[in-house]
Amino acid sequence: MVELRKRKAPAPLPVPEKKSKNPRRPRNATKEEPANGTDASHTGSPSGNVRPTVGQTIDLDGFGGEIETNDGTKTTLKALVDASKSGVVLFTYPRASTPGCTRQACLFRDNYDALISDGLLIYGLSTDSPKANTAFKSKQNLPYPLLCDTNATLIKALGLKKVPRGTVRAVFVINKEGKVLLLQPGGPERTVEAAKQLVSAESGKNENGNANNNESEEQGEGEGNRTATGEGKE
Repeated sequence: MVELRKRKAPAPLPVPEKKSKNPRRPRNATKEEPANGTDASHTGSPSGNVRPTVGQTIDLDGFGGEIETNDGTKTTLKALVDASKSGVVLFTYPRASTPGCTRQACLFRDNYDALISDGLLIYGLSTDSPKANTAFKSKQNLPYPLLCDTNATLIKALGLKKVPRGTVRAVFVINKEGKVLLLQPGGPERTVEAAKQLVSAESGKNENGNANNNESEEQGEGEGNRTATGEGKE
């Protein structure tokens, strides 16, 4: 009887390693950040335009380009300043008829008389169309015009344009000489309070100036009277 020898089983083939679609990073590896230290995916970052600084005097000729009021009248920042008694208040808002913008506009409405007491003119400023801003103004009974900067030329010149789109909520005040008195980003309450504080401070300066002028005039009149009556002569 022939003895059959058992064949050795072939060695198993090596199982190929599966390549991970998402290779693990070393634990000590850090996530790359943009050079400016901000999240590049954030859509609300301000543009690279340099904001005017408080105390700076702006050449208003051509500054911010042409805009229009909610009733369709073409204008410029220079024309608005020229038409004012002592300067202009612009508050910027992202979009008409949204909750935050409505609150901001209504706060400026409710404080309107106090804010214009020193001769300033108030305007809202956004990239909305005249139609959208007219509806907003009418619905909220706003006593001041709304400016439509559909190309964001003035908003960008003020350094308040977001990238890639959008507007930084803020308040900007400039006097008749083109001097920046205030540029304050912030929420609805903060922008209104900043404007109120500025107006109060400017009113105080004017009152002190008038009081000093009156004292000087009275002093001059008194000296004139003494001279006329012969008083004060040795």
